[in-house]
Amino acid sequence: MRLSYLATYPIKSCYRVEVDTAEVEPWGLAGDRRWIVVDEAAKLVTQRQCPSMGRIRPRYTELGLVLEAAGAEPLEVPYPVAALGNIKHFHEWIAATSAGEVADHWISQVIGRPVRLFHLDDPTRRAVHPEYGTAEDRVSFADGFPVLLANEASLQAVNDWLAEDGEEPVEMTRFRPNAVVSGAPAWAEDEWIGRRIAIGDVPFRVPKHCDRCVLTTIDPETGEKGRQPLRVLAKHRRFPSGLLFAVNLIPDARGKIAIGDEITVL
Repeated sequence: MRLSYLATYPIKSCYRVEVDTAEVEPWGLAGDRRWIVVDEAAKLVTQRQCPSMGRIRPRYTELGLVLEAAGAEPLEVPYPVAALGNIKHFHEWIAATSAGEVADHWISQVIGRPVRLFHLDDPTRRAVHPEYGTAEDRVSFADGFPVLLANEASLQAVNDWLAEDGEEPVEMTRFRPNAVVSGAPAWAEDEWIGRRIAIGDVPFRVPKHCDRCVLTTIDPETGEKGRQPLRVLAKHRRFPSGLLFAVNLIPDARGKIAIGDEITVL
């Protein structure tokens, strides 16, 4: 089994940045989901409510981010040094720093609603769910766990089911993984829950499956919303814990991973 794909998402729920190598930190891949968009009440905004967020294509620079979107001038956003504020990430309040009015206005204009941009300057503030991690485990602004790993063969199985139903195939990017494994049988990852794997020299725990939400029905390239792949997952991958595709990972060490690295079950 090999690592065939790597991506980070600098701003939660915005466009991805595909990479060949990535630094693994305790709270996820370096730069992954360290920025977040919130509404005027400081509550998280994602593509679930605002599919047009996918138009925003952030990329990292030494000084912060550059934001790009069709029809808008690129905007440089430096790492903010403002006083901390509190934002609501699903059900918890987290301290973060505001990116400032210029960035807020740019994003608001692009997505068509008033929002604000915040940066998680200290990634040690947010703990992984204690049922699945240790007291020391941390996560950035990802939904719940530091890294998401998907399986190429499992996606092919999903696309085979879609073809049987007369539906179009979906790309792996619908599932917004950080990492993808090739060379494993379909649903091999089901057997990894509660075990450990290594990507190259970096070990990870596999605490649980990822239960999928409506975000997977939004085409990341067009912003168009449909019914799939949730409908076919409901037909074939419905479990008490949800509609399951891909697995969550928690790093057990720092290190570097790269496309082509061997993936082993420990």
